Amino acid sequence: MDKKQIAIVGAGISGLLACKYCLSKGFNPIVFESESDIGGVWAKTIKTTRLQSAKPLYQFSDFPWPSSVSDVFPTQQQTLDYLRSYATHFDLIPHIKFHSRVNGISFNGPIASDPWSLWNGIREPFLPEGKWNVTIHDTGNDSIQVYTVDFVILCLGRFKDVPNIPEFAAGKGPKVFQGHAIHSMDYAAMDHDKAADFVRGKRVVVVGFGKTGLDIARECSSINGPEHPCTLVYRRDHWKLPDWSPWGIPLTHLYLNRFSELLVHKPGEGFLLSLVATLLSPLRWGVSKLVESHIKKKLPLAKYNMVPQESFSKEARSSLIIYLPDSDDFFNAIEKGSIKLKKTPRFSFYDNGIVIEKDNTHIEADIVIFATGFKGVEKLKDIFESPTFRHFIVDSPRVPLYRECIHPRIPQLAVIGFSDSLSNIYTSEMRSKWVAALLEGAFKPPSVDEMQKDIEGWDEYMKESAGEYHYRSSIAALEIWYNDQLCKDMGMNPLRKNGLLANLFEPHGPIDYA
Repeated sequence: MDKKQIAIVGAGISGLLACKYCLSKGFNPIVFESESDIGGVWAKTIKTTRLQSAKPLYQFSDFPWPSSVSDVFPTQQQTLDYLRSYATHFDLIPHIKFHSRVNGISFNGPIASDPWSLWNGIREPFLPEGKWNVTIHDTGNDSIQVYTVDFVILCLGRFKDVPNIPEFAAGKGPKVFQGHAIHSMDYAAMDHDKAADFVRGKRVVVVGFGKTGLDIARECSSINGPEHPCTLVYRRDHWKLPDWSPWGIPLTHLYLNRFSELLVHKPGEGFLLSLVATLLSPLRWGVSKLVESHIKKKLPLAKYNMVPQESFSKEARSSLIIYLPDSDDFFNAIEKGSIKLKKTPRFSFYDNGIVIEKDNTHIEADIVIFATGFKGVEKLKDIFESPTFRHFIVDSPRVPLYRECIHPRIPQLAVIGFSDSLSNIYTSEMRSKWVAALLEGAFKPPSVDEMQKDIEGWDEYMKESAGEYHYRSSIAALEIWYNDQLCKDMGMNPLRKNGLLANLFEPHGPIDYA
């Protein structure tokens, strides 16, 4: 019997994991990667970029970091080398087609225009008459080829390819600006020397206060100093971690063990767990304040009006926490005038820079860099040629995926790596195991109604926990609860540690789900 062919779109972390676990189950995966190398977002980054999660959390369960990497937060090059070593060790490279951009995917088979009661109509991963056509643009020789496959796994990632640029009123956008206005994606795509030359001696404005915006501002300030200060323009403050051990307590003991999740209301919880979370809510508040007090002591947030309005716990649940290595350097740059901060809800362009609308401040600039994120949902939607499937993706407060992996009404397709977490590697690894187990028939998904009810439960949780950021589908505060559900589906014991106290209080990481 011929092996089922699985098309995997993207050779980032999720794509590599999906390929590895499909191979382990006897399938024939083919990975389409638009670039010339693996790594996804790690292939092209800013020079100073480092891991945001500590190394023990950001590793494959069966392939530890080499002993030569001693940094707890490895550099971009170290991380990319680690991913390449993983792909080489498990012989994944022969299954990857580089320079292969997916123009679109179309399904040949029954579509759930009339509501299915079961996923795929039959609760099985493969319909006898169902196939996907994957249209590939080979950018190496500028040719088009169509592949027909049995199943598609989309590992597109939400932080790549389709830049999010703020909208401006007519005559007030980048077109009136006489300098350069680019997205951080374009800056990261430059080699490091070219990027340094691009900003050297220039007045740079960076829009956005996330990790990328901070990295670019620090690079500009180190190159130009106070003679040509870099201005950071942003809407609101977010909590920044100077280290991962507030008051000497590892953050994983506060937010990544089962006891910490008892403090949080969870989708699908019963009466007893709900009661426990309610009774322990003062402790949840206290843990958040403990971490906040540590950050305020270590960083001069009040001095620069940078204290966030939301609690640390809420921002953790939204995956908005930023680790700020060498935080002293950042605040020294502010003190010396190499970095200037400007907080404002809105700004516009004029010919020689930008205008802060609330006080009509004019900031002269040669370069404006938008570190304003990406349109991940639009990117995911546009890969489908079917208007029906496009509607299924966007017709919800967030992308509605059961177990954050499959859409109840899109057949023979899975999505891996689209939602946020504290440790994307082992979350994507668990999802890859789950999808591979689904493909081999180790379990069957519930009915469409049951899946949609489960999705709605997670929707409500994310709206409550993350507010306006619920669209990110972050499971950051409930990674163990979420992984437990995947384990139960696959018939695995979710209690992976020895003893009650260890399962309750020890941090959970990749090796616990090996």
